[in-house]
Amino acid sequence: MKTIKSLAVFALALSLTTSVFAGTQNVDPAKSSVKWLAKKVTGQHTGTIGIKEGSLEVEKGNVTGGKVVIDMNSIVDVDLADANWNAKLIGHLKSEDFFAVATFPTSELVVTKVENNGSDHTFTGNLTIKGITNPVSFTATSAKDGKSTVYKGTLSVDRSKFNIRYGSKSFFDNLGDKVIDDVFTLDFTLVVTE
Repeated sequence: MKTIKSLAVFALALSLTTSVFAGTQNVDPAKSSVKWLAKKVTGQHTGTIGIKEGSLEVEKGNVTGGKVVIDMNSIVDVDLADANWNAKLIGHLKSEDFFAVATFPTSELVVTKVENNGSDHTFTGNLTIKGITNPVSFTATSAKDGKSTVYKGTLSVDRSKFNIRYGSKSFFDNLGDKVIDDVFTLDFTLVVTE
């Protein structure tokens, strides 16, 4: 009987410990940021894009998965000072030539596997843009900030895999100096609350 009681107490303690160290932590969209950089033969453009929502799954203090949803309507450019050219660029990025935002207002990253090594993390998952999903892998670092954890990293995206063809040498020949690199980068800072 004593053994059964001891096992019951152990099971309860284990259950409580697991619940403390496991669960969902929400991304704070207001404190988080994503900066994009796209290059072309004649220069580059950079800007920001907003996070709609997100969360990370944590078990025993380690991230095991998660999901981040990007608001494609929030894309802005920060390097073009001329309001006319800025509006044209953003309009073009939102058009069918690029992200078709009217049809696909969000993109999302679903993390399916995480390798944790202290504050260094290797994330593997699936990125969906324009309704097309492809596997991705990237690294990030984490640091505690009060009751939050801040994750920082860079995700490189090959747009040709998401059927974004405009100015891509993967689809068109003889573009000359009109070529836009297939790969663009997303530098992210995710603030996650416990």
